[in-house]
Amino acid sequence: MATETSHRVVIVGCGFAGLSATYALRRAPVTVTIIDRTNHHLFQPLLYQVATGVLSEGDIAPPIREVVSGQSNVRVLLGEIVDVDLGARVVRASVMDQSVTVQYDSLVVATGATQSYFGHPEFAEHAPGMKTIDDALELRGRIFGAFEMAERESDPERRRAWLTFAIVGAGPTGVELAGQLIELSRRSLRHNFTNIDPRDARVVLIDALKTVLPPFHPSLRERAARDLRELGVELQLGTRVTGVDAIGLDLQPSEGPPVRLEARTKIWAAGVEASPLGRLLAAATGAAVDRSGRIAVLSDCTLPRHPEVFVVGDLMKLNNYPGLAEVAMQSGWHAARTIVRRLRGSSEPRPFVYRDFGSLATIARFRAVADLGRFRLTGALGWIFWLVVHLTFLTGFKNRVAALMNWGVAFLGRSRRQRTITIQQVVAQKVLATTALTHRAQDADRVSVP
Repeated sequence: MATETSHRVVIVGCGFAGLSATYALRRAPVTVTIIDRTNHHLFQPLLYQVATGVLSEGDIAPPIREVVSGQSNVRVLLGEIVDVDLGARVVRASVMDQSVTVQYDSLVVATGATQSYFGHPEFAEHAPGMKTIDDALELRGRIFGAFEMAERESDPERRRAWLTFAIVGAGPTGVELAGQLIELSRRSLRHNFTNIDPRDARVVLIDALKTVLPPFHPSLRERAARDLRELGVELQLGTRVTGVDAIGLDLQPSEGPPVRLEARTKIWAAGVEASPLGRLLAAATGAAVDRSGRIAVLSDCTLPRHPEVFVVGDLMKLNNYPGLAEVAMQSGWHAARTIVRRLRGSSEPRPFVYRDFGSLATIARFRAVADLGRFRLTGALGWIFWLVVHLTFLTGFKNRVAALMNWGVAFLGRSRRQRTITIQQVVAQKVLATTALTHRAQDADRVSVP
């Protein structure tokens, strides 16, 4: 059992990496302090199902305190890191107008990544990303609100714009979201409106690359593209987004003149950039940072000249490992086990080696692709495998049961139980985003670089 004199471990961020590190320290003679800017652990791969009304936010985001309630050596603090003193081994976290200082012997930084707009942050106002619960709820408001506005619109051109959904980014998130929007419009909302036919909705998937699902095997990319087209998704591949405004997008195909797409609902699912804390830590330690802000760590996930500081998950750059949940979980576990080995007297560093168990992407009901190395699954078999894997990795028995029930309603039936929207979900989120950007800029100026 941990005591007041136990080794102090501070874990910043309770995503996949942070929670994995916490679990790995459950029997270690340490005291663990989790600091997170939200009160929940987010299962980010299913955010798009919150946005499209399949799951509730509670299904994929259980409270951190409940998740770790059975671990006696853990305490949880709500707050965002605003200062890190690597020399004194102290972090300062702030929430609202309150701040707290926490000392550490080992620091695990797992703050993850945010949406990247590739140098065009102004796109975010009209094409929100999907990295947080707030993002998903805002998008739910925009998606279902678009159908409501189309129902009220008498002008055919404006109605068509309300019923056009543009998704930028044809990776797993974009593909899965496109498929769910088709299912929503073709099945779930089919008989819900008087003046419009939801089946007239147009779903456009856009990517600068000339393929969907770039990390997957070519045969699976082709299968996914074929499935999307059969469902009714329009693929505009090899096409760059050059402008975004309230009523549409400006596109530049790889060949031909620029194109204008009128779409009231735009969703950004292309690219990520690391948490701003990464660049600040890199400057303090001399570590290199790539264009997306990820820190180049040593082979054991520690920072140069600071073996007590671990950077894991989406924030680390090591061996070109992808920004996947499995990488985050494995690197968080590795950091925790390294701390335990050191407490047992072993100082020899062990490199982190990622074990790739494969990649999954669901396209729609009974359609999915699974790239498992030598084995590949498609169609209904791939979809069932996808369901089992995601159900297994959801945190908490109650969340698994709730998700399973909602999946049954949505996939075996036609209904979407989570369709409640409010105007505040859309309007207030814009205000929160602007305020958050201001606070982050102020916090960045205050972070010490010893």
